Amino acid sequence: MSNFAFGTYRVNDLNPQHIQALKDAIVSGIEMIDTSSNYMDGAAERAIALAFEGLEDKIIDVEIVSKFGYIQGKTLQRYKNDISFSNSITDVVLYSDDCYHSIAPAFLRDQLTHTLQRLKREQLDCYLLHNPEYYLLDAIRRGVDKDERLDEMYRRIELSFIALEKEVKKGRIISYGISSNSFSLSRMNEEFLPYEDLLTLAQNASYEVGNDKHSFTTIELPINILETEGLKCASWAKANGLRVLANRPLNAQYNGAMYRLAEYDDSKEYYNYFNELIEMCEKNENLEPLVSLLEELDTNKHRFAWIGSYDMYYYSQMLPYIKKILQEAEEDALEGLLELIELFLQEYRKSVAYECSEKTKQKLENFFYKCNATLQECALEFLLKEQNIDYTLVGMRKPSYVQQILALKNR
Repeated sequence: MSNFAFGTYRVNDLNPQHIQALKDAIVSGIEMIDTSSNYMDGAAERAIALAFEGLEDKIIDVEIVSKFGYIQGKTLQRYKNDISFSNSITDVVLYSDDCYHSIAPAFLRDQLTHTLQRLKREQLDCYLLHNPEYYLLDAIRRGVDKDERLDEMYRRIELSFIALEKEVKKGRIISYGISSNSFSLSRMNEEFLPYEDLLTLAQNASYEVGNDKHSFTTIELPINILETEGLKCASWAKANGLRVLANRPLNAQYNGAMYRLAEYDDSKEYYNYFNELIEMCEKNENLEPLVSLLEELDTNKHRFAWIGSYDMYYYSQMLPYIKKILQEAEEDALEGLLELIELFLQEYRKSVAYECSEKTKQKLENFFYKCNATLQECALEFLLKEQNIDYTLVGMRKPSYVQQILALKNR
């Protein structure tokens, strides 16, 4: 029987609602919080520290799991600008202009130090390699032979395991593991990361360091009601005394498409803000492009495949375009406009989420016809019943989400 853990992928220390949700979860008996050094550029770890202020007596009851591997945000700026830092890190994979990756020992030590500082702790319960398969993706792209790239992947992992065993010996971490999206792929997939030899690598690492036994305890991977291939890895892990954390329980891939396994209510205020905004914009000819955009958005709100695709469109295209329009508008035309735009966009996203959830229910009805609850409840109950999953990581960024999730657990 699985349990729920608090996932902090989009948690920010500047959002009071996120801090309160964490506090509520801690007080309500949540046993694990999962985070990473790159989540919100370190803000998720700082949020966890803030949440425990005044709840120090609960620290011993809640396990903190963090990860390292991504070189992004301020860490990437530091990597590009600090020669001594960049020279110390080997085996760096350049995935994109704003995303590098490494599991090298020097980077591990550096990131663990920063994680402990942000969490305001001297020891971390569990530290995970975060998607080490970035090397495999790069090697495949470069045409490296399969056996050669797997040998190199294992070499990098073993070096990291040795460094982690040293951190166990120093007392900075209690245990370690790997979080990998590739664990959930078919064995025939080129990007699959074979996991059977990981225990041998851990045993070799503990022997190298002089520890009595290895401290490799945990794997994390995507598992959900649509993506069940990872259950094979989970079964192997449990048979070998490892625990399993399932992530991405509600964001699922199926037949090449992404789905958000959740239901949303339609906005009741959308057309009020839409009409008011149109009326305000029509009074200023400089805002005609905004009118055209609003009408286009209204026509196309049902065409997004899932809410994540809308969010990508919003940040990459729509928001920059709106900012450009407003920069060209006269200052007196902006009075009251910015607030109204913000209110409209909030309601528009609700409408998009509703449209997406309606399409999801239709397209995936074969997965949910036996369940008489909401999509999210059905999806989470599926994971709760899995004997080989120890924790299901769920984003609970609002206090109301915490109560909903814990109520589902206690049914």
